[in-house]
Amino acid sequence: MKMSTHTETQHADFARCLPCNQVDTLAAFHWLKLAWNDLRAAPLVSLIYGLVFSLIPATILYMTINSGTHLVILPAIVAFALAGPVFAVGLYDVAWQLEKGQRPTLLHSLRSMFRNPVGEWGFAIVLTLVMIAWMRLATLLHALYPTLGQPSLLDMAPFLAFGSLVGMVLMVAVFALSAFTPQICLERKVDLMTAIVSSVHAVRTNFPAMQVWAATILALVTLGFATSALGFILIMPLLSFASWHAYIAVIKTRTQRHYE
Repeated sequence: MKMSTHTETQHADFARCLPCNQVDTLAAFHWLKLAWNDLRAAPLVSLIYGLVFSLIPATILYMTINSGTHLVILPAIVAFALAGPVFAVGLYDVAWQLEKGQRPTLLHSLRSMFRNPVGEWGFAIVLTLVMIAWMRLATLLHALYPTLGQPSLLDMAPFLAFGSLVGMVLMVAVFALSAFTPQICLERKVDLMTAIVSSVHAVRTNFPAMQVWAATILALVTLGFATSALGFILIMPLLSFASWHAYIAVIKTRTQRHYE
């Protein structure tokens, strides 16, 4: 895989920006291949995380089916996208242990959530605030939904168009914030703003590759929901391990890493 190095830059006085590599546009498929190898190397702990995580989309599906309205779908999916990066930290630790040639354990991965508590839990708070803001926006957006009679597609067009636009902007922002922030906080113990600025910078630098990666995530998440959340038992660890390989490939380190 060809890479070119970007020099370290400074973004304001309160946060550094870690240097990054530029990866191939289709690098995501290589990361998924490596992730599959990780899943095979640590199947038990991976499937435990996948099973527990699958309860989140299963709950979303249950709420959607029993709420009697489809208006909860978009806010629920965005909330799911916000929860994923935080929950994946334990699986990042599993991939990190495999990288170091160690045997991953569930206890070690759970402890990793407290390795950099300020950064990791600070990022969880950031995502929680974003989720709360989205839920408030979703409530306001519902005011555009036509309530009289049986609304046609034309009547619903303003609601669908504006709601989709807001949701897309928010999810793009969350993707840029979370693509590499949890991994950086887990391994490097840097301040939260350094991790966030570095993640956004790396996504912007590798925009074509990140578009493919984001589309791959969306496709697999859609597949997970299409299987009534059962697919997430495998999809969650697979995406988490691939995200760790993405971090290794994109965020530059002082020494070359060969976790292939």
